[in-house]
Amino acid sequence: MLLIIKSNTGFLGMRETQISLFPSRTVTELVKDIQKLTVEIQDLYCLDEIPWVIGYSGGKDSTAVLQLIWNGIAQLPPEKRTKTIYVITTDTRVENPIVSAWVNKSIAKIRTAAKEQQIPMEPHLLQPEIKQTYWVGLIGKGYPAPRNKFRWCTSRLKIDPSNRFVRDIVRTCGETILALGIRKTESANRAAIMTKREVERVRVRLSPNPSLPNSLIYSPIEDWRTDEVWLYLMQWENPWGNNNKDLLAMYQGATADNECPLVIDTSTPSCGDSRFGCWVCTLVTADKSLKAQIQNDEEKEWLQPLMDLREELDINNDHDKRDFRRIYGKVELFERNTDEGTSVVPIPGPYTKKWREYYLRRVLEAQVQIRNTAPEEFRDTTLISTEELSEIRRIWLEEKHEFDDSLPRIYKEVTGEDFQDSRLSAGSSLLGSDEWNVLEEICVEPMHLELMAKLLDTERQYYTKSRRLGIYDSLEKCFETSSRSKEEAIAHAHRKRDVKTAIEKGNVKTVKQLTWSDIKFSKASPTNSLRIL
Repeated sequence: MLLIIKSNTGFLGMRETQISLFPSRTVTELVKDIQKLTVEIQDLYCLDEIPWVIGYSGGKDSTAVLQLIWNGIAQLPPEKRTKTIYVITTDTRVENPIVSAWVNKSIAKIRTAAKEQQIPMEPHLLQPEIKQTYWVGLIGKGYPAPRNKFRWCTSRLKIDPSNRFVRDIVRTCGETILALGIRKTESANRAAIMTKREVERVRVRLSPNPSLPNSLIYSPIEDWRTDEVWLYLMQWENPWGNNNKDLLAMYQGATADNECPLVIDTSTPSCGDSRFGCWVCTLVTADKSLKAQIQNDEEKEWLQPLMDLREELDINNDHDKRDFRRIYGKVELFERNTDEGTSVVPIPGPYTKKWREYYLRRVLEAQVQIRNTAPEEFRDTTLISTEELSEIRRIWLEEKHEFDDSLPRIYKEVTGEDFQDSRLSAGSSLLGSDEWNVLEEICVEPMHLELMAKLLDTERQYYTKSRRLGIYDSLEKCFETSSRSKEEAIAHAHRKRDVKTAIEKGNVKTVKQLTWSDIKFSKASPTNSLRIL
């Protein structure tokens, strides 16, 4: 079969890349395909008691699939509509506010229309757990803005919530069918993946889910082109009361021909060069959809703070903002290619305290600005929730031992309001900003400040426990991660690497020399005296 790839100006003037395994179809042929799909959907639905899950993102492809299935089920007699169809959409908590509002309204309409029309559809709006959200990762733990080599956000924000829901259905019912708006014409990579999975199909357009056992993926519009999707949406009335022309207008305003699909595994493209989805996304070169929305419509200029913040996060080299150690406190080295050859340097770790506090301030400032300038319907836009702020505060206090408790202060300075923490134990500590300020005056070296803060706060944490079992191990870990200066810690990592290399090569003399020098270095270290504490 011939694979044809062509680039042209697509439906209603939108730029697109068509990847087609079949010749272009006429409108009549498309109508016949829709009729055939309707019968296929009805037969598959009535075949057994396996529940269905439809992945709905609010974009064109998922809307087309939901509409096809809805219309197919609506043509069945009421006594045959016995099987629940779950409609799930994932709110990552960092969605484009325009798209997020569209999806939320759509979910409400789906719920109402399904009840009125006796369609067994049950919508669910999924969200990542608070501990897994974007801002808790970036501001709380200090994870750097995602890159293709460190794509920590996709699984936490998209894959896990949907997979957790599907697993719950499987656990209850034994198996499930997951209907998705994936198409071979999305990209050459998508076409290759879908074609490869066709070998394992149990029947037409029904493939095993590679990441979830006892789950089948149903792809009814897999061979549709983009213009066919839009033609269907424009010519067939939306059954749950949405106006598909509004969806088209939203796409045209963003000049985007890609939606952010429901992501079920890492092979699913969560992003594209122009797309709807997370406004903070740094996995793309530029958020063209957000930029276009601002440029094409003066009424959307209130979105500018989002684009400004995203551009601050999207920098090529953020090593100066990050710790020289990994998040667990150890220095790890990697070999990097340079113009002059290769060099062995530390792998940068999480954002430092200074930059985590900076990004918290910037998010809060953007939220305040949007609430003051956005249209009335978007005045309650939340960029970072109270629950996320509470979890960030907990991480800073309990895991990073930053007992100066700067989050309530920053929140007050930016919003003018006191931070209301829902945690009962929040704010009740023997240590606070006064003690932190004293330590800053006493400790000249940053690592000295970090070590003393960790030691004092570790002691405080064990002070409130009925048993102090494990306190010495915890104190020892403080010394292991924070007793050396940056220069000493990096030099120590290099010596360990050299010893390992010498051992692998069987160079006994070098091993003895390096081991002896390491012992002498440890005794001579100015921070070694701190180990006596």
